Amino acid sequence: MSSHPLVLPQRIDSQSGVQPKSRAAASARLERVRRDFLLFAQPAVGQEEIDEVADTIRSGWITTGLRTHQFEAAFKDRVDAPAALAVTSCTAGLHLALLISGVQPGDEVITSPLAFYGCANAIEHLGAVPRFADVAADTLTLDPSSVEAAVTPRTRAVLAGHYAGHPAELDSLRDIAERRHLSLVEDAADAMPASYKGRLIGSGENVAAFSFHSTKNLTTGEGGMLTGSPECIARARLLALQGTNRDAWQRSGPLGSWLYQVHEAGFKYRMTDIPAALGLAQLRQLDEFQRRRRLIAALYTEAFRQIDALETPTERPEVEHAWHLYVLRLRLGALRIGRSRFIEELRARNIGSSVHFIPIHLQPYYQTRYAHRPDQFPVALGNYQRMISLPLHPRMSDEDASDVVEAVVDVVSRFSR
Repeated sequence: MSSHPLVLPQRIDSQSGVQPKSRAAASARLERVRRDFLLFAQPAVGQEEIDEVADTIRSGWITTGLRTHQFEAAFKDRVDAPAALAVTSCTAGLHLALLISGVQPGDEVITSPLAFYGCANAIEHLGAVPRFADVAADTLTLDPSSVEAAVTPRTRAVLAGHYAGHPAELDSLRDIAERRHLSLVEDAADAMPASYKGRLIGSGENVAAFSFHSTKNLTTGEGGMLTGSPECIARARLLALQGTNRDAWQRSGPLGSWLYQVHEAGFKYRMTDIPAALGLAQLRQLDEFQRRRRLIAALYTEAFRQIDALETPTERPEVEHAWHLYVLRLRLGALRIGRSRFIEELRARNIGSSVHFIPIHLQPYYQTRYAHRPDQFPVALGNYQRMISLPLHPRMSDEDASDVVEAVVDVVSRFSR
């Protein structure tokens, strides 16, 4: 990482987007476009991870084994979880979580339309029905009042995501679940290591599914982790291992036994030792990764919070944001361009960005299958139309972050109304 101090832009004028005396400077800045393209997301993988993976390969044991069990134990301790199970993906984890929560074909599961489509797909895989509820205007997590209104006699569970790393309103959702006799499952794909009211996400009895995709705060390339009560995780472990009671290490390791039993028609969802080795190395560095993410997020917010054309992310006082994503929202009435053009302008300045997420109810499969109207969830739709995810990852230098700030400010200054 660069040791150069991050240079913040000058204070922003509420009418024009940038102070009049800096208009010429803003124009000049465009002439200094980055030489290389700044990726929106990039894994922070170094020699420590390479050594762990190489040692695993040299060990001769690369399927589910000792390192997978070590990773589960280390993750359990890190988030203070009752129990943990390493799986092949967060989507696989959500499938298991809903299954062990009692979701059956024909049941409804309430979830957010502003989420990765794997959430709805996991519900579909069970033969259940994803029933969307709208999101809160500030955090973009599930709005409890919208969830309450969406409950029907067929509702079996609520699948609550921690959007971009900001924890959902768990107390209110838990209250709804208890009163309506529903299961509450947490989509914690973005939430490592977020906390809600002093408790880390994953530390409670709710089943929570984490993602270790290549862009996440902790990566194993692909993979995920389930946390929850020992009883729930024991059932999930059985299902994740084709319904058998012993994995390969427990059958063929130094203390293993060849004897096994198949108790259910399960799934092949167990993580193996190579990604687990990568995860162990990442977990040891997680605090430093998060320190860097929080610093960059704070610098962005400081630079953008007084620009009328921009709305910075919310972090409520009772939570600690994981800052998986930094989702900037445009106030389109203050600009002469829309979100798509804004992204193109950033790309012209060699700044990568993305959009999280295209609402699931707009996707062809779900729109056709359930006849959703685009405006059926107005908060999710309205925010989707104006959001941009800026680069945010530990490999970013101070100069990289400065380049992002300068590019965003330059686009605003050029296209303000």
